[in-house]
Amino acid sequence: MLRKIMKGGHRKPSKSDDNDFGFGPPPNSGSGPANNVVVNHSSRAAPGPPSPRYGPTVITPPPMNTVEPLPFFRDVPVSERPNLFLRKLQLCCFHFDFTDTLKSMREKEIKRQTLLELVDFIQSGSGKITENCQEEMIKMVSVNIFRCLPPHENTGQEPTDPEEEEPYLEPSWPHLQLVYELLLRYVVMSDTDTKVAKRYVDHSFVLKLLDLFDSEDPREREYLKTILHRIYGKFMVHRPFIRKAINNIFYRFIYETERHSGIGELLEILGSIINGFALPMKEEHKLFLVRALIPLHKPKQISVYHHQLSYCIIQFVEKDYKLADTVIRGFLKYWPVTNCQKEVLFLGELEEVLEATQSAEFQRCMVPLFRQIARCLTSSHFQVAERALFLWNNEHIVDLIAQNRTVVLPIIFEALEKNIQSHWNQAVHGLSVNIRKMFLDMDTELFEACQRQYAEKESRARDVEEQRELTWKRLADVAAQRGGEDMITV
Repeated sequence: MLRKIMKGGHRKPSKSDDNDFGFGPPPNSGSGPANNVVVNHSSRAAPGPPSPRYGPTVITPPPMNTVEPLPFFRDVPVSERPNLFLRKLQLCCFHFDFTDTLKSMREKEIKRQTLLELVDFIQSGSGKITENCQEEMIKMVSVNIFRCLPPHENTGQEPTDPEEEEPYLEPSWPHLQLVYELLLRYVVMSDTDTKVAKRYVDHSFVLKLLDLFDSEDPREREYLKTILHRIYGKFMVHRPFIRKAINNIFYRFIYETERHSGIGELLEILGSIINGFALPMKEEHKLFLVRALIPLHKPKQISVYHHQLSYCIIQFVEKDYKLADTVIRGFLKYWPVTNCQKEVLFLGELEEVLEATQSAEFQRCMVPLFRQIARCLTSSHFQVAERALFLWNNEHIVDLIAQNRTVVLPIIFEALEKNIQSHWNQAVHGLSVNIRKMFLDMDTELFEACQRQYAEKESRARDVEEQRELTWKRLADVAAQRGGEDMITV
């Protein structure tokens, strides 16, 4: 009964847990021993029902009390190698707790050396790997990499900058890295038959792999990124499912948690996927842009993954220029109100989108767009105002503005004049003067008309202000006559 309870609490993956893909140079075999405990059947999880995120136990480690080294592949006959391969896989199913660096050091090193030998064996192509060996290898990989991730130290309540946080480094990385490398070498191997491999690399496996993207260890996320990318490229049957699963991660991040460590890596994968979209673009892909990518501008953590997100957005606009209006209106919907650093990011991305925008799409969105730009021009935060003024350094954007100056100039003229008259920053003041002169040279008649309208507006505003002050003065006089000494003046 005790054994059943212990097995029930083991946090190992479901039977369908298989994977196949990898990338990157072979790991450094000198990645020194880390911290661990020996053979733990219920590592990190308490006895009880298995976590729905990672599935029930599938593999039971071999019934050994100690881990003993096995012979090298080169020391056994070729006919015995498949059996030795299985025994080595079985040995690598042992778990160690790395919280104690001095405990089980010998066993940890035996497992590390065994994993190294498995990687070399796969990479060298010394022998054909049977289907049974492939299945057991994927199970061993699943036992090692699918685990409960530690909770984020910052739950998202504190306004900390994720870029300044110390990254969490997985203590068991000396073993994990080699397991990932083994998986990578297996997938990129020319002998890997996708018809066989897809029996193990199924939807359940892909979902568990995607769950691991929330790991705080950047080294692990880098491996996962390449693995998933290769799976997407090799297993065409999984492509729609992978895109949908990534969408769901984005939805949960945007609308529920606003906390996920792997958004940048997932966007890097998507950037490559979007680059390969065929034209005309499917409706599914356009919906992905509108429902997932554009709303990713909403979370506070955008600075962490903005570079990758911007690349994906630009890919869409360059593929289909008609999407520019949709993208720009999406920016305006999520435009930050009080976060100046986020505004600077938006303005930089906006410039890239406008550079790929054609005149017809520009005309559809230019009125709300330049109303927002006018607000940025008069921002008291000089970086926001300066970045907005830098838009006029782009020749393509200037051409678009020149073609539509009769609409654009009346919207931003007041902002330029206010900057020239009263902005505290000299750089902003100088850039505003230059742009004002640019419009004057572009269309003198239009400029003078805007100037007259601005002067009339300012005159009316002064009249209204004088009238307001006069009204208050009259009220004060009346109150003084009626109230006398009881009146309180401020």
